[in-house]
Amino acid sequence: MYPSGMEWLNYHHLYYFWTVARLGSIARAREDLRLAQPTISAQIRALEKSLGEKLFAKAGRGLVLTEAGRVVYRYASEIFSLGRELQDTLGDRPAGRPLRLQVGVANQLPKLIAYRLLEPVLRLPQAVHLVCREDSPEKLLTALALHEFDVVLSDSPALPHVAVRAFSHLLGSSPVGIFGTPALAKGCRRGFPRSLEGAPVLWPTENTVLRRTLDGYFESRAIRPRIVAEFEDSALCNAYGAHGTGLFAAPLLIAKEIQAQYGAVLVGRLGGVKEEFFAISVERRLRHPGAIAIWQSARLALSKKPGRSNHASG
Repeated sequence: MYPSGMEWLNYHHLYYFWTVARLGSIARAREDLRLAQPTISAQIRALEKSLGEKLFAKAGRGLVLTEAGRVVYRYASEIFSLGRELQDTLGDRPAGRPLRLQVGVANQLPKLIAYRLLEPVLRLPQAVHLVCREDSPEKLLTALALHEFDVVLSDSPALPHVAVRAFSHLLGSSPVGIFGTPALAKGCRRGFPRSLEGAPVLWPTENTVLRRTLDGYFESRAIRPRIVAEFEDSALCNAYGAHGTGLFAAPLLIAKEIQAQYGAVLVGRLGGVKEEFFAISVERRLRHPGAIAIWQSARLALSKKPGRSNHASG
């Protein structure tokens, strides 16, 4: 029994509100819900009346969430996320329909790392339809908040300046080394890392975590490599490195793949420099079976130390 006077929350009203907030307008929600605009507006007004709060405010010809509206939206997102999880858990999906996993991949995350993280998803017992989109972390987190993704993979935790309620799950880390063609590597191995003074390098762009780490490493040692080019996309950086344009930094975890795919060899290890990898979700705990598979496999694989080699370490 509910206490006397306690009102039931109308989840139909809540769902209409959540759809409008998620899609950004009543007009777009009308197409999604296949309801008339006055009907949707009336349902939202009924929800506002039951909660005793205004959830939307007018901004020009559009609508924006009020402070109360943002709170209700966050709770509604979790409620409907749990509802989808319940359906999945009880097998309420049509027979034979694959489990859909939508993943956002930060553009600075090494593609070979992204492949390693995602590969276990396609080995799950149930069929999985994997959808990947690549973009900047800021745009991916915004889309995550709108439930366009189940999880976002990145080399940094959720950014504090992005006003999105998200949880960062550390998958693991890898030491970082410098790679290059055999010809470039030969001249830089002796005396590493001081041998990189004036050496041509292909660096990540300044908005990336790895770039800031590299800058701190070389500045603290008064070593000034010659930056030939900067890349936000690590795969493009590696492709230039394969043609001998310059040396480049990459996680030691994928050293074998880099050599096989790009013909680049390890010049030396950057002592103390590492790259971390995160799965970011709107849930405190990962719930999607595909996201859980990523976490479990990554924790196992990334806990292993890269094999030692004879290459220098600085």
